[in-house]
Amino acid sequence: MEQHYMKSKDLILMSFLKKNSGGFTLIELLVVIAIIGILASVVLASLNTARTKGADAAIKSNLVNIRAQAELVYDTGSTYVGVCTDTKIASALATATSTGGNGGECSEASDTWTAWAGLKGTLTDAWCVDNAGASKQVTKPVGAITVCP
Repeated sequence: MEQHYMKSKDLILMSFLKKNSGGFTLIELLVVIAIIGILASVVLASLNTARTKGADAAIKSNLVNIRAQAELVYDTGSTYVGVCTDTKIASALATATSTGGNGGECSEASDTWTAWAGLKGTLTDAWCVDNAGASKQVTKPVGAITVCP
């Protein structure tokens, strides 16, 4: 009887040690790694979209600021000539153009001015502002234009 009791005790101890001695199986680790990879790809895709939208917002903001500065130029000389060479306007357009990486242009005449910069999210679209109050997304123009289409 004593001997049988020892064997049961040893079996219980062995069973306990066997359950707690291992780590994770290879399958469990692979499943966790796959889940982490899927979650990381979703997060990176969302961040990339947010980054593009942020860049487009910066382009639009710079071009809206150009409109206010152009009116200050007009107020001092009663003409839009010199709008594109104004240092603040040139700097804002250069910033918008480099942010979008998709081109940009400023054109001026005595009674009109127009500026556009390509948007980062697309190769075919641009944001355009002019003296008539337009501030809108347009198909990317080729070169200088006199009014936002």
